[in-house]
Amino acid sequence: MTEASITADNAPASQPAPSAPTPAPVSAKEEAVDTVRFLALLAIAVLIFRSFFLSPFNIPSESMQPRLLIGDYLLVNKMAYGYSKYSLPFSAPLIPGRVFARTPERGDVAVFKAPPVADNDYIKRVIGIPGDSVQVKGGIVWLNGKPLKREAMPDFVIPVTANMVEASRAMGTLPCYSMEFEEVAPDGQRQCRYKQYRETLPSGKSYAILDIAPIAEDNTPLVVVPEGHLFMMGDNRDRSADSRFPAMENQGIGLVPEENLVGKALVGMFSTDGSASWINPISWFTAARWSRIGDDF
Repeated sequence: MTEASITADNAPASQPAPSAPTPAPVSAKEEAVDTVRFLALLAIAVLIFRSFFLSPFNIPSESMQPRLLIGDYLLVNKMAYGYSKYSLPFSAPLIPGRVFARTPERGDVAVFKAPPVADNDYIKRVIGIPGDSVQVKGGIVWLNGKPLKREAMPDFVIPVTANMVEASRAMGTLPCYSMEFEEVAPDGQRQCRYKQYRETLPSGKSYAILDIAPIAEDNTPLVVVPEGHLFMMGDNRDRSADSRFPAMENQGIGLVPEENLVGKALVGMFSTDGSASWINPISWFTAARWSRIGDDF
């Protein structure tokens, strides 16, 4: 027998590779803990994102027609004007004063907490910033001693929707302000028709407004906007409790402190006419106003 054969004969037989240890099964308790941990982290992430970056907002009234309709949902840029306690859920007093503050530009559509209660979110257009003088004469806004340019536009016509009826019933009014402004559309449906104008700021920024009928607030005293405050108005000048009215609950908001700012309207993300029913999935689609999605400001 050769040396080679001896070596081969004496070689140890090959051993099977050891198998990997079988992982211990995860108990139901551990799965529940993991699920709760994931949901808690997700909630914290959503809370941080909504507090400091983008937050949804829905339109509950007609005060910003024609730009915004009842049932519109939009995203609000929380970074635009800085942060205060009003940027946080439930206005938690965790931010002293206002940090990274920036004054809005005239014409911005801003979301804010309104005095004197400062519990609910409001949305209006910024007309006057600190140092500006604002007065309304005969329905025309005068800014720093000069009238804002106002041009007639084609009438604003809007169908009477389910959410308009619901909102007007809650306020004890009619969907079209009064029967004078309601008519029957060619398809037999009710609709509102309002006079519409284009208002232009000194910067050149313009937007559509409604001036439906004469009201007392078509003429106001001259107001000089103090430091740290804003003069806000709704685009629907006859259905907006804004800075023309004193800061009294259910009456007006007066001059709005900049500290109360929540954010700047950014883009429309959804809109519904209020006719959807939970038990009818098809209505979820027919109630949507798809053409309003994606509108920016």
